[in-house]
Amino acid sequence: MIPRNIITFLVSFFVFSPIWSAKAPSSKQQLEKIATHIVVGNVQAIYSYKQSEGIPLVSGYVYDRKVAEVKIKRIEKGKIAENLVYARYWSRSWKGIGLPPPGGQSYDPQPKVGQTCRFYLAKNASDGWSSKDSNQDGGYNVLYVNGVEPISK
Repeated sequence: MIPRNIITFLVSFFVFSPIWSAKAPSSKQQLEKIATHIVVGNVQAIYSYKQSEGIPLVSGYVYDRKVAEVKIKRIEKGKIAENLVYARYWSRSWKGIGLPPPGGQSYDPQPKVGQTCRFYLAKNASDGWSSKDSNQDGGYNVLYVNGVEPISK
């Protein structure tokens, strides 16, 4: 016989895990309110590196940590003295045995080299994924989950 607490856990895991699995995209008004900086610019380059989390070759997420080099055309919020900004974001994929645990999804959409985009950024503030305290290095994080808006020419 299976103990009641295990049954309760399993039922709640399978019933509620879809609720925890994704963050709804923010509205434009929410992005504008939360962002410390908003810039429109051309993506000059994208730099990335891979980082594994979990047990190598068994299970875990593989993160593709990315930085977009953006040549600023216009600043819509905040002050930036430079004409380039480096915006951090990431994508991740599940590698290994079984289904991925509940959690966040990758940024969507993601910028492409040559694109003109509006970037909603957090500098020394919460970006919707990390806490304000963990984002205190002076870098610009893209607001999670949809802080990039491609602009049609």
